[in-house]
Amino acid sequence: MRSSKGKFAFVILSVAVGVAALTGVRGFSGAFRTELLVRARSIMAADLSARMFAQPTPREEEGLVAMEKEGLRLTTVTEMVAMASAEHSLDPLLVSLKAIDPAVYPFYGSVDLASKASLRNVLRDNTIVCAEDLLIRLNLKPGDRVKIGESIFTIAGIVTNEPDRLSGSFAAGPRVLITQKGLEDAGLIVEGNRSNERFLFELPQGSTEQQVAAWKARLVALLPEAQVSDYRETNPALTQGLDRATGILSLMSLVALVLGAIGVAMAMRAHLQQRMDTIAIMKSLGAGSSQIMRIYLLQTVLLGLMGGIVGVTMGTAVQRFLPVLLKRLINVQPPFTLDWRAVAVGLVSGLLTTLLFTLPPLLDIRKVRPILILRRAVEQSDEPAHKAFFTRLKSNWVQFAATLFILLGLAGIAATLSDSAQTGWTFAAGLASVLVALLVAAAALLAILRRFLRGAGLSLPSAVRHGLANLYRPGNPSAALLAAVGLGVMQITTVVLMQQAVVRELKVVSSPRIPNIFLVDIANSEVDGVRKVLTSQPGITAEPELIPVISSRITAVNGVPAKDLRLTNFPKRMLQSIQLTWSDELPPGTIMLKGNWWKPGETLPLVAIGQRMSERLGVQIGSHITFSAQDKPINAIVGAIIKSDGQHAFSRAEFILPRAPLQGFPVVWYGGAHVDPKQVGQLERAMYAAYPTVTVIDVAQALETIRQVVLQITVVIQFLSAFSIFAGLVILASSIAGTRYRRIREVVVLKTLGATRSRIATVFSIEFAVLGLVSGVTGVLFATLVARFLQRQMEIEFHLPWGTDLLMILGSASMAVLTGWIASHRVLGQKPLEVLREE
Repeated sequence: MRSSKGKFAFVILSVAVGVAALTGVRGFSGAFRTELLVRARSIMAADLSARMFAQPTPREEEGLVAMEKEGLRLTTVTEMVAMASAEHSLDPLLVSLKAIDPAVYPFYGSVDLASKASLRNVLRDNTIVCAEDLLIRLNLKPGDRVKIGESIFTIAGIVTNEPDRLSGSFAAGPRVLITQKGLEDAGLIVEGNRSNERFLFELPQGSTEQQVAAWKARLVALLPEAQVSDYRETNPALTQGLDRATGILSLMSLVALVLGAIGVAMAMRAHLQQRMDTIAIMKSLGAGSSQIMRIYLLQTVLLGLMGGIVGVTMGTAVQRFLPVLLKRLINVQPPFTLDWRAVAVGLVSGLLTTLLFTLPPLLDIRKVRPILILRRAVEQSDEPAHKAFFTRLKSNWVQFAATLFILLGLAGIAATLSDSAQTGWTFAAGLASVLVALLVAAAALLAILRRFLRGAGLSLPSAVRHGLANLYRPGNPSAALLAAVGLGVMQITTVVLMQQAVVRELKVVSSPRIPNIFLVDIANSEVDGVRKVLTSQPGITAEPELIPVISSRITAVNGVPAKDLRLTNFPKRMLQSIQLTWSDELPPGTIMLKGNWWKPGETLPLVAIGQRMSERLGVQIGSHITFSAQDKPINAIVGAIIKSDGQHAFSRAEFILPRAPLQGFPVVWYGGAHVDPKQVGQLERAMYAAYPTVTVIDVAQALETIRQVVLQITVVIQFLSAFSIFAGLVILASSIAGTRYRRIREVVVLKTLGATRSRIATVFSIEFAVLGLVSGVTGVLFATLVARFLQRQMEIEFHLPWGTDLLMILGSASMAVLTGWIASHRVLGQKPLEVLREE
């Protein structure tokens, strides 16, 4: 080992960088994800929520009590509309009441008041806290008194932010928070009054996502008429951001693993081929192949272990200091905890990949013959390297077994890292398919190049001809090197393309132009005026969104009457209040999952339905849904299933039709706009002055919280992607540098024949550049195909990245030339006599 310090430094570096990326990325992303999930809980104010429109039955109450005894905490939130009026005024105002227990609510997050006081300190049975628009509409101030139902309440504060505002009801009217006892004293809970109950649940401390899913399944079974949700369903943008961040971070972990393995395989192969004479001498002195294999296997284990220890140290340092570096950018600093499981997985993964990928060169030891010390040859065959590679695979079943063992090992490691056996097998199968395709592509390109040189080579400058011919000279593992570097380029390019796609989607979701206030109950005659008021306000940063809504009900699905339908956790009474809208184009923030959108001017009663609603109703493309609006039936055919990001005005409507089938029905308009959160109050005053019946629902603070979280996810993905890409470049550089020793004898021969240093440098530069270009083209081609497949799986729109692909191809060529010369520049100074004396 002492005689190859530089080469083994590359091996250790390859393993260390791969393991560091693996443990650092995995450790930090795990901690970051945990921190984000805490914020996701605050958007629901709980771990789980169950919405009901009737009181629980005795059996359901017994089940809830049993769950509380198992450690589940429960609080009830009652939401309804009521009339409120100033103490000395006769003008009533419709308000949205929310009754809570301030001693318990919320489990996560907090209700922010303008006075900075604590909710539990100011909300009593005889007080309320309310949104500012109540004060605007009734000309009141904190400390004044209002009448709600049969009771008089004092206004104790102004609510500026409510954690579960997005998961609560969007009833018309200013928001008013009251205690459960205050609601009871007001006499509003009587038969005939419509209210809905939301049961909020807090799980025992430290519950995992799997445990949350198990508790949710129990609640779904216990409360068949309830809409049960967990904290990951609070907002589609946040859920998609978390899912996509998890997907790409897992991908980067696996990429780091494979890139490290490539570097190890190339470096160890070069080392063993350089030691063929030593192995031949050992065999001539009586050593058996198995004994020599054990010697080099021990060497491999030591190198893998050293690289793993260095990598775990580097990865732990990344996990420790990365939050400090990113704190100002993302305003999140996950607590540092040394995850010994992650350390063990990183160390074992580094050691296993080192062993797995050195199996093929170790097995080549069996073929070494002692005659090598008498007949110097780098290869025993004069066959071109790309043909010899396939010949060896065909004649040697042990190599096939080793390759299969490598794939099985990678599948196991990938399954461990992703916590999914299916992911492991898919990853291994995909890697094997791509590697075979790259080998075939590399061999084909080399064959084409050789035929080209035979036909037109004499017309090329001699330096170019020599540089191209070097790619298939005897003993040069060009096919293997092209496949290895091409695979590395593919892995890095895949990460780049996925990172760009995910970040592009997240930036759309976190755009400051997405509506953060909503308007309800806009009359048909008020639409143009409301639009003018919105566009004239200084705080508006984007074009307002206004949509028409027609109230209807569902009377039948596929010919089955509504009363006979079997619905999945969807109360049948919800079928009586369905909102329809029309649009000639796919609305903003909506993606097509199945089917096709209709052409403008369509007259057929087609309907586009939201994904969750289609699952609840059990409908697919071609299903028939019968709506009834104003007692007139509309027999619509499901033409598209869509998914909304939940951020736009059209997200309110689960059913979208062409305009023609809805002509003549009474229309109420809803709207949305993005307003500077500091100027929402000014907009509410202007809107109330012009159109007193239009209600402004302020969710600016809640959406700003989500926007900031999504921005944080974006920054982390970009940073960790850059870290993984840097790790891949280092490893690929070591792979190319591993061919250095092969060039020594070639340089000596060329110098002996009279070649100058500049001519040799030109020849090598052409070889490096062509190697990088060919690897880049094949790697980028396969990366684009893989990225397209992954983006389709993640429901991300694919854009052909011409610019990125071209940049990666040029980058791979530049990297090959640069790293090739960093590793080989000393070769030019080699004295011919030093090498010739060894012959």
